Parts: sequence; C-alpha cells; structure tokens
Amino acid sequence: MKTLDDVDVKGKTVGVRADFNSPIDPKTGKLLDYTRITVHAETTIRELVEKKAKVVVISHQGRKGDPDFTSLREHAEILERYFPGRVRFVPDVFGDKAVEEIRSIKEGEILVLENVRYWDGETKNASPEEHSKSELVARLAPFFEVYVVDAFSAAHRPHASLVGFAPVVKHYVAGRVMERELRALYRVRNNPERPCVYVIGGAKAEDTAEIIKSVLGENIADKILTGGLVANLLLHSAGYNIGLENVKILEEKGFLSLEKELKILLDKYKDRVLLPVDLALDIDGKRVEVEVSRLPARGIIKDIGTKTADLYSGLIKNAKTVVMNGPMGIFEDDRFSIGTKKVFESMVSSGAFTLIGGGHTLAAADKLGFSEKISHVSTGGGALIEFLIKGTLPVVEVLKKYGQTR
Repeated sequence: MKTLDDVDVKGKTVGVRADFNSPIDPKTGKLLDYTRITVHAETTIRELVEKKAKVVVISHQGRKGDPDFTSLREHAEILERYFPGRVRFVPDVFGDKAVEEIRSIKEGEILVLENVRYWDGETKNASPEEHSKSELVARLAPFFEVYVVDAFSAAHRPHASLVGFAPVVKHYVAGRVMERELRALYRVRNNPERPCVYVIGGAKAEDTAEIIKSVLGENIADKILTGGLVANLLLHSAGYNIGLENVKILEEKGFLSLEKELKILLDKYKDRVLLPVDLALDIDGKRVEVEVSRLPARGIIKDIGTKTADLYSGLIKNAKTVVMNGPMGIFEDDRFSIGTKKVFESMVSSGAFTLIGGGHTLAAADKLGFSEKISHVSTGGGALIEFLIKGTLPVVEVLKKYGQTR
C-alpha cells in the first residue's frame, strides 16, 4: 500500500480521515483524554502542515444515541494547541458551509469538519464503490487529490469516510499512524521473535475463543497468559468453582454461552493457555489471596494472585515478543493493581518487543507509569483484536486494492 512517502502534497487539498474519538465526561461533556488527537497531531497532521498542504480533517465522536455522541468543536480546540492560529472548525460535514471553508483554506492550515457520524450514511454497511456514490464523497472528493486514511482504531469498520474515497481520488494512502500500527502488528502477528507470549485479560471476553484459535492455531504465540474476566471465564469453563457471585457476573455479560467452545480449546491447548494458580478476592474490603484449588471462596475476584504474577513474570522475562490486551484485574484500585503492575514490570525488563492495546490496558499503563516504556502502544481496541484474529482489516484490504497512484 502507498504512504505519504509516495505523494507530493505541497499546495494540495488533502483529506485526512483521523480518529479523534475520545472518552467524554458524562457530567460535563468535556474530553477526558486527548491521546488520539495528540497522536495524529504529532505525526501525520504535522507532516502535512510542514509540507504546506491544505489539510481537511474528517473524524467521528461516539455513536448516535450514546452519551459521548457530540460535536468535534472541542477536539479542534485541542488540535489548535499544536498548531496555534492554523486550525479552524466548521459545524458542517459536507454542506455549503463546509464547502465554502474548504475553498478558502490556505497552505499549512487545518480545517476540522463536524462529526461525520452526524450524517446517517457514514455507518452504512456498503462496499467502497457504493460508498463512493454517497453524498459525502460526491460533495468532498472533487477537492481532494490526496486522501489519507489514518484512523487505524476505526479500520475494522468499512464506513463511508474510511473507504468511500478510495475509488475516486487520485491518491488513497495510509497515514503515519496507520503505517506505524500496521508495521508493529505485522511484526507481532506475522513474524514474531520467539518465545512469543500473549497476555489476554480485561473484561471483554467475547473474543477469547477466536484469539486462542488464531494465535495458537496458527502458531503465532507460544503461550497465552490470562487474567481479568477472561481468566474467570476460562477457569469456569475448565470446571473450577469460582463462586456464585463471580459466575453471576459472567452470566450477566452473556459469556456463559462460550463455555463449551472454550473447554474444547483448553483441552486442545492445555499446555499453552495458562490460567491463574491463585486469585485475589475482595473480602470485606480487603485483598485476600486464594489458591485456585481451594475455590470457591466468598468475595469478588478482582486480580490474579502473587504466585500467578510471579509465574507470568518468569515467562515474560524470557520472551522476545510480548502482546498485552487487557489488565489482570481492577487496576483502578491500588489493592488490586498488583498483578497488572507486575506484568508491566516484567515486560519492560524483558528487553522484548512489547505491544499493548485496548482502552483499559492503555489506561492501566498510564496510571502505573509504563506508557513510555512499552515498544508500541496501539490506539486500536476492536481493530487491534480483529487484526490479531484475522491478520487484516477491511480498511487495510481497501488500501491494498486502491492505495496506488492512478
């Protein structure tokens, strides 16, 4: 696929599909974290500004009907901190106001269009060719000689602003964020240095079976280490009595339907999928560690135990590649951050190529002070998981097909 190295952007109007989607404070409606905006600002957008392009940013925030579905006005204000006096915002996606502002943009300036999901056609399931005939593309494509797809974290969704410009613009290229993410992911999935260890935790256990089948079935990882609700589900699937309170949590999330398939996978890969040997429970407000063989115990499981943390640390320290998605426990509570912290410590001291992804994993790394010590911090959540499972993404396939000079 083509990148910014393959196009001359000086003086050209360049569309950039970024991903500014950020956590929102439900009480104030203000942004809680600027990470994604910062990543785009410091890489792709800065490069385009320095090369004297006329930059038009297209992005989204939230989903219609959700509390975080809101305007990109504040996002544009945050972006202007990196480019004082060069950023404008227009409360319009592709109407007359947007067109007027695009026509007036000067070299080295940035125009941020309104939340593209304000337009209902954005999230329609359609092919690039169908999306290319949409209102969005028909109105904006005539201005773009170059269209830069940089929203890796949305690349598992073939939405109009991501794939619709591919058939009709002259240059459809990957941005620096997309390029960096794909290089790191190809490294850990297609050609990992051995031993390769995957650490899977957190509360989103619905993809656990697919991850196991992919990374072990295709011999990508040597071991999978588990924590969080993922480990609780696997322990329950393996026949351990984790206690009624913890089973109820799995049931409420709809995870119990996965048990049968997971039991088959655990039998097949019993030496390669490691389950906790002890767990930390919240009993009367205290951290109480219980060996798995002595379950059930009263209380909610909130972390892996120290014996498990030591076991995992030994395997990670000897690894050459480590991928982590999901914390080992309720890291927000210092009493139950021990397992996650120990995993991060061993990753950093291992000398391995390390990659982390997923919102809670990134938040844990930031809170515990490890963000700057990890080899690659992925901005993707769902996109990261889908890539680990399938080895590609819908938008990546479109970049391969159309990412060339025409």
